[in-house]
Amino acid sequence: MKLIMRYLKPFALTLVISITFLFVQALCELQLPNLMSDMVNKGIQAGGVEQGAPEAISEQGMKLLQLYMNEQDAAAMSAGYNLVKAGSAEAADAAEEYPSAREKDIYVRVDQSASAGERTDALYTKAVSALALSLQSMQGGQDAQNSGSSDLPGSSDSSQIAPEIKMEELYPLLPLLGEMKAAGALDAHIAAADAEESLAGAQIAVTFTRAFYSELGVELGDLQSSYIIRKGIQMGAVTLLSVLAAIAVGWFAAKIGTTVAARMRRDVFEKVGQFSNAEYDKFSTASLITRTTNDIQQIQQLVMMSIRMIFYAPIIGIGGIILAVNSSLSMSWIIAVAVVSIIGLILTVFALALPKFKILQQLIDKLNLVSRENLSGMMVIRAFGNERFEEQRFERANDNLRLTNRFVQRIMAFMFPAMMLIMNLITLLIVWVGARSIAASELQIGSMIAFMQYAMIIIMSFLMISIVFIMVPRAFASAARIQEVLDTELTIRDSGQVKPISSGRGMIEFKDVSFRYHNAEEDVLKHISFTARPGETTAFIGTTGAGKSTLINLIPRFYDVTEGQITFDGTDIRELSQQELRSRIGYVPQKGILFSGDIASNVRYGRDSADEAEIREALEIAQATSFVDRMEDGMQTAISQGGTNVSGGQRQRLSIARALIKKAPVYIFDDSFSALDLKTDAALRKALKRYTSDAAVLIVAQRVSTIMNAEQIIVLDKGQIVGRGTHQELLDSCSEYREIAESQLSKEELA
Repeated sequence: MKLIMRYLKPFALTLVISITFLFVQALCELQLPNLMSDMVNKGIQAGGVEQGAPEAISEQGMKLLQLYMNEQDAAAMSAGYNLVKAGSAEAADAAEEYPSAREKDIYVRVDQSASAGERTDALYTKAVSALALSLQSMQGGQDAQNSGSSDLPGSSDSSQIAPEIKMEELYPLLPLLGEMKAAGALDAHIAAADAEESLAGAQIAVTFTRAFYSELGVELGDLQSSYIIRKGIQMGAVTLLSVLAAIAVGWFAAKIGTTVAARMRRDVFEKVGQFSNAEYDKFSTASLITRTTNDIQQIQQLVMMSIRMIFYAPIIGIGGIILAVNSSLSMSWIIAVAVVSIIGLILTVFALALPKFKILQQLIDKLNLVSRENLSGMMVIRAFGNERFEEQRFERANDNLRLTNRFVQRIMAFMFPAMMLIMNLITLLIVWVGARSIAASELQIGSMIAFMQYAMIIIMSFLMISIVFIMVPRAFASAARIQEVLDTELTIRDSGQVKPISSGRGMIEFKDVSFRYHNAEEDVLKHISFTARPGETTAFIGTTGAGKSTLINLIPRFYDVTEGQITFDGTDIRELSQQELRSRIGYVPQKGILFSGDIASNVRYGRDSADEAEIREALEIAQATSFVDRMEDGMQTAISQGGTNVSGGQRQRLSIARALIKKAPVYIFDDSFSALDLKTDAALRKALKRYTSDAAVLIVAQRVSTIMNAEQIIVLDKGQIVGRGTHQELLDSCSEYREIAESQLSKEELA
């Protein structure tokens, strides 16, 4: 986690911007159910009429309403409106919206503060509710007298006033209602209206508002269409804003995720590039490749998905819960059932899957290791006829990964249908409970639809969280593996104050050097002392495992000595910059390694500034022109990865040319002539002698003929020097050397 946060730190501002867009996206998506609810409740059911007091009422309508108010409330109601006299200039303006304003006086609502406007709406709702109760009472009385026939508008349910009330039919009742108010007969209705359910009162208010508008000549169909179009435009705008915010979040998430991954790969690559052989021994090549590719890919996916989901899901989930409860408090228990069910499902799935996530990357490591060994060792496998064994070995690694992945995928495959089942069951529960509430006039259809949408949003938010949580353990395991590489302590590093190389002569001196590999029980090299002088060739020979390659690998500091000291022109190489030290050494490894490109680029790898003439000279000395010139494209001939399209001897000669082009004061050849025939070997050594006449040359060889002309031959056995001198001196003084020479040379050559 610390690793991921460290790489995210430079993107703090970008993350804040992304989260801001997430808030915009979440708010837009949370607003859509409310808009849909308004579309259904007000646009369709209420015919486009907003709840609350109407914008205009006829003078007679105002008198009718004020009959159901006390003097204080009547005054407050009048304060919310402005009387417009028929025939006035104001009436002409009002007539554009309310045509009846030309013939009759009307009251037009004025701008009020929020609190005053809410009071006006409440007074209106209370008055029309009391009016409805009065009409219901009068209807009931006439039904008793006329056996159910009456012309009075109303119904047996105060919340279901007839949708086609005609106010002109009610106004003749004004004198009667006035007398009833004076007698106190309306007091019971006014008191009952206070206790009327808010939803029923709102429905009654909408019904009377439509009647008041119809009286004033307003086309109710146009009013409804206008409202629906307006809400549709709002929904479209909110959706567009949500889409734009989602695109912005996706863009920022992709930028942050890919940049974090690129920087992480760069740092891992740079760190691995600083590894000595000791660090390479700790990590396998296959593991390092997996960590640089698959592991970092897991982290990249987590970062991208986290930005888009981890921050977004809580915002929309919490917002959905709040708005769902506001939409219908009576059904809020359904949300609690949904949340508990989903959390239980997620916890169960994670308890089964998490242990498997932790070993997936290790299994990928193993598969990569087996694959790499098979590909690199294909010739050996075929030579020994072990194809079937390797197939079985690969199959075991592949099956382990397959079975683990299949187990995880099956668990995940179960989770999503289970989530959908919970979602559908919750939907059915909402419809069942909501339908009963709608039938009881406790809930509107639009509110039920909004509640259903919020429930889906809440469930989807948990689904998004579960998707990210699936990625978290695997990504954290990958982060730990990357951290392990980055935190690896380098055994070879430059000292705090590096010294410059005093001269370019290139004298190498070993002073009582011993070396032991990490965790080894004993030294591989013991008390090695010698001097390799410029202009001389120092050769090393000995039995396999004597420590020859280990010894020369100490010079460029591929390993550091355990005891003793190695100096370059009198300065301890540990006090020199690694880059400067290695720039003074032309190194040819035991196994010739070439890079993809062409012959010229591989030779120029030793020195970028080398021109074509210098490349050809290096090739001539390395005895490589004989085959390069025969190639159709010459020095531009393509080299495949690892140099697999050239022979072992050709690969060695190109590696030698690459080292020679450095024109370094020190050359190291680690058994670099083993693939050459004796004729080519002799010609190369002869040309090499002239080219390196001023340099210190160190050669590891298995063939005595390669080193018999060296000024100094060092014989190693079990990590110790058992002989030192020229070829002739060692034949007389060193039994180990004479034994090696007798096994390779004729009696005439030994004489």
